[in-house]
Amino acid sequence: MKVSVFLSAQFDPAASAADGIDDVLAQAVAAEAGGFATVVLGHHYLAQSAFVQPIPLAGYLAHATSRVRIGFGVLLAPLLNPIALAEELATLDVLSRGRLTVGLGAGYRKRETTAFGVEWPDRLKRLAEYVPTLRALWAGETLDLAGTWGEVPNASLALRPVQDGGPPLWIGAFADPAIRRAARLDTPWLIGPKGDEAELAAKLGLYRNALAEHGHSLDREYPLSREAFVADTHAAAVAGIRPHLERQYAGYKSWDDAQAIDLDRYIEEDCLVGTPDEVVAKLRRWEQELGITEVSLRLQFVGASQTEAMDQIARFGADVVPRVSAPGRQEASA
Repeated sequence: MKVSVFLSAQFDPAASAADGIDDVLAQAVAAEAGGFATVVLGHHYLAQSAFVQPIPLAGYLAHATSRVRIGFGVLLAPLLNPIALAEELATLDVLSRGRLTVGLGAGYRKRETTAFGVEWPDRLKRLAEYVPTLRALWAGETLDLAGTWGEVPNASLALRPVQDGGPPLWIGAFADPAIRRAARLDTPWLIGPKGDEAELAAKLGLYRNALAEHGHSLDREYPLSREAFVADTHAAAVAGIRPHLERQYAGYKSWDDAQAIDLDRYIEEDCLVGTPDEVVAKLRRWEQELGITEVSLRLQFVGASQTEAMDQIARFGADVVPRVSAPGRQEASA
């Protein structure tokens, strides 16, 4: 299993964003040194925090690293023009020498779609249209394109990505129809940070059945996102992450359609929180029973210190990543 780290490139508006970017860069470099597979960036507009936009940030991180992949989890594709998206992502793939993975999502905040003049139902249509369009343009095809975003005959890209066929495309989804859409588009489903193991098993069954119905292979990446914290004891890990999640989900409540959660249940069942042994056991269970191939972990939260974030990256890199990245390796505690 691959273990990746989600970089929370969003800051208190009263703090220095320039200093915050230095911290994010240090986290990315530490993640690469710690053996993480990918550093992942999120995407929002009009956030209450100072949210650094991911496309330019990805280029900045690509220059400062050499091995770790750069990912989006997720990029709000329907808010962007597909031609610009194809060109900018091809540029990032070139800048990173072929290390880009692109998670795409339809978005869930009406404030964002309204700001960009995108009708709420149209965001789903755009996402479904963008995936084959990006793939075709990256493969060198010439297309006559038209949509609610604009129109262009004979569209083609002179700039080609480094990766054959372009960067991998994943689809972030929560609702059943969106999961089926990811399957129909033949994209890996990027599972969000909510859902216990029983719910994940049911949703993955839905996704795999839909893949089979459309004649697509089940042999693919199965990526998962989780909130995470590791400590010497389970109680210390819970105490470490709980204040961050309380603050984070209180902020979400002010957003469109946000729902309250049972935080105690969420930490114990949905998150990856505990001692190194507990965390490794859970990761191995997700890999063996659910088929998860990569887990992206949020280890730094808005308002948390850089010292804590770097400590978590170091601890996961030393005590977790080597134990789950080597299949068949005997655990010291076995």
